[in-house]
Amino acid sequence: MERRPSLAMVCVVLGLLMGTHLSMADFQMCYGSCFVLCVFKPGENVFKCAYQCLKDCLLPPSASPPGSSAVSTLSADRLDASYFCTLGCSTSMCTHFSTKTNPGEKEVGGCVESCSGMCSKH
Repeated sequence: MERRPSLAMVCVVLGLLMGTHLSMADFQMCYGSCFVLCVFKPGENVFKCAYQCLKDCLLPPSASPPGSSAVSTLSADRLDASYFCTLGCSTSMCTHFSTKTNPGEKEVGGCVESCSGMCSKH
């Protein structure tokens, strides 16, 4: 029984160490799966599912660890701004690729990548 909490903690730490950004293939798989599971729930609509899956699959950057310097906090704030810029751009420009019968994960992924590139420059 003592091994379960330890194993769970190791999994959490490994997940954090692997980074917060998904590759484009990972994003597409996450978005496609999320969208299909969402859109067939009663009361859900295409736009709501597209937005929710964008939000869930983009994964915001993690916050700075406690005790970090002001410089790394500034860097984390800049990453947060980039995340929200990407989410806003993606919601506005990319959700129309998804339909009830086709999540359009490749098209959405390419569009999100363009938004991410634009947002990281500003």
